[in-house]
Amino acid sequence: MARITLRQLLDHAAEHGYGVPAFNINNMEQGLAIMEAARACDAPVIIQASRGARSYANDIMLAKMMEALTEIHPTIPLCIHQDHGNNEATCLSAIRHGFTSVMMDGSLMADAKTAASYDYNVAITERVARMAHWVGASVEGELGVLGSLETGQGEAEDGHGAEGALAHDQLLTDPDQAVDFVTATRVDALAIACGTSHGAYKFTRKPDGDILAMQVIEAIHEKLPNTHLVMHGSSSVPQELQDIINKYGGEMPQTFGVPVEEIERGIRHGVRKVNIDTDCRMAMAGQFRRVATQGPREFDPRKFLKPAMDALRDLCRDRFERFGTAGNASKIKVIAMDEMAKRYAAGKLDPQIATAKAA
Repeated sequence: MARITLRQLLDHAAEHGYGVPAFNINNMEQGLAIMEAARACDAPVIIQASRGARSYANDIMLAKMMEALTEIHPTIPLCIHQDHGNNEATCLSAIRHGFTSVMMDGSLMADAKTAASYDYNVAITERVARMAHWVGASVEGELGVLGSLETGQGEAEDGHGAEGALAHDQLLTDPDQAVDFVTATRVDALAIACGTSHGAYKFTRKPDGDILAMQVIEAIHEKLPNTHLVMHGSSSVPQELQDIINKYGGEMPQTFGVPVEEIERGIRHGVRKVNIDTDCRMAMAGQFRRVATQGPREFDPRKFLKPAMDALRDLCRDRFERFGTAGNASKIKVIAMDEMAKRYAAGKLDPQIATAKAA
């Protein structure tokens, strides 16, 4: 089975200059559609589950589903990632259920609502990284708080998101602090804050540098050129998906997401993982509405789910191709987690730290 750690996958992406979309899932249909898109264009995959998804689907069901996906598509390297882990228990239980990578989001306290101090973030992220590396699993940390530069507010999704007003400097990752954070925690990837947020309602207008601070990514990459950067809240909220939803009875107000061309700019400056959830939901929801409207007597769930899966597959394939992920699955020779654990123990996976010290 081709399970791959986040660290190995992003190392390959950095070496070959591409990014990898990370798609959130909750059910079988999403998993099948994502993997079919990957198979069609020979792309490695990151599938991630939030705490909300784990609660919805059940850990055992998710674990068996991931196992089945790797058996159906044995040649596709698949990273299984915990999205926005809120404490050590969440992260370690994910690894126990077969996840090859976890995110310890210490930017918020364990309630996933209250902005945390820098010292708290460093301490808990370092503990999770140390424990995960013992078994070869990868760790993503977050510095800065995800939220809108327009409103100064966080955006909750699946029970995760800062509440209340946030200071401008909380919403932007400090490049110098990023160096200290990577050095202290030894994370394999760093999620940064640059004005992106969860959900569909990210921006009230097409974003420019005032509300989507891509220059922050470029500044961090300059200081940490070997550190894998992660963009959260990076659905593009395509106009055509908004239009389909509204055509068939939806009431989505006009909104704007992160333009794909800005993500491509980020990939040129060290972004290796790009989180996408809202676009996937919209692609499927639009087809649910279309089928219900055009066939009001229809009651077979498969008649709703099959076109929804097709729409999700097409969306995922587009992102694989736009981010340069396509064509790379067959180039990767997957390293087992026990071998990764040995490499961590031997200090062979520390080039990010050496870079940080030299910066």
